Amino acid sequence: MTQDRPTPFPLDTSTAHPARVYDYILGGKTNYPADQDAGRAMCGGWPSLPISMWQNRDFMGRAVAYLAREHGIRQYLDIGTGIPTPPNLHEIAQGVAPDSRVVYVDNDPIVLTHAQALLDSTRQGRTSFLRADLRNPDSIISSPEVRDTLDLSQPTVLSVIAVVHFLTDADDPYGIVRRLMDALPSGSFLALTTATADSAPREMTAVAREYTRRNMTLRLRSHEQSRAFFTGLDLVEPGVVLVHHWHPGPGQVDVPDHDVAMYGGVARKA
Repeated sequence: MTQDRPTPFPLDTSTAHPARVYDYILGGKTNYPADQDAGRAMCGGWPSLPISMWQNRDFMGRAVAYLAREHGIRQYLDIGTGIPTPPNLHEIAQGVAPDSRVVYVDNDPIVLTHAQALLDSTRQGRTSFLRADLRNPDSIISSPEVRDTLDLSQPTVLSVIAVVHFLTDADDPYGIVRRLMDALPSGSFLALTTATADSAPREMTAVAREYTRRNMTLRLRSHEQSRAFFTGLDLVEPGVVLVHHWHPGPGQVDVPDHDVAMYGGVARKA
């Protein structure tokens, strides 16, 4: 097994953080009173929020398995990793192809502290962890973790799951995603999800308001705005859809659209 071990960073648990709120709502244990209070308030306003988050998680698993099986992708750059929640991306990819390589990227120190679970690679593959901010894409691409783990002359998946909605328009999220894809070769893929109010306007507006009240950003985007992240890429069918409609698996439980507030899609760089 080849892995890079992270150095712990000091943690601030006095205020809620999106990764820890997400962990709490998914039923995880790596969260603190501020995160729990925020999660309870959000779910109180919209009880379907855990359903939406789990559907987003399931999308990630289906997308990675699809890209590994159908397109033979063996390299993944996962930005906005969040607190480990099995199955993690490398477990899915290496379950298909044990030689798969993954770089996880997140800016929350607590994710780094618990990143050992993300580094449990197969002997044939490799995983590494980079503490970095999506707002600085060049620092990600040029990092030793990325350069030593991935061969950027070979097709790579850029996985940006449930993270661009934490970027404001002033952060230029479309430019950031474009810059990252520009660094990857032809045959690479973008897998991305982002929050929307299209399917549950009143409820998701309340959730976004709760994020704002706790000094966290949640930028809700329409279908057109979500599809714009894939501009210039060749979308895999069925395009950008509510995540539970993207390549649903056999026996997948039927979930009403009103209970899912995430758009997702996968697209190839020509």
